[in-house]
Amino acid sequence: MKNAVNLLAVLAFVGAPLAVSAIPLTADAQTRGMGRRDDRRDTRQDSRGAKQACKATGETRSECRQEKRDTKQDGRQDRATGGSSSSNSKPN
Repeated sequence: MKNAVNLLAVLAFVGAPLAVSAIPLTADAQTRGMGRRDDRRDTRQDSRGAKQACKATGETRSECRQEKRDTKQDGRQDRATGGSSSSNSKPN
């Protein structure tokens, strides 16, 4: 009987830390600042693509610059509201 109690005590003493360490911890790998920086990079890349697409259509330089500005502004507004834009073109 005493051996059984000792065995249970040893199992509890050794098993509890092993059981707790087996639980995976969830955490974000990125801070909020890193996420915002990634959002800005994505917005810049989107605006570059919009400008290149505009230039390919034969628009004037000023129209393409405005297209790029609009795309960047949409990205800023999306970050402020927490949404994502599905269209990067300016309204007609």
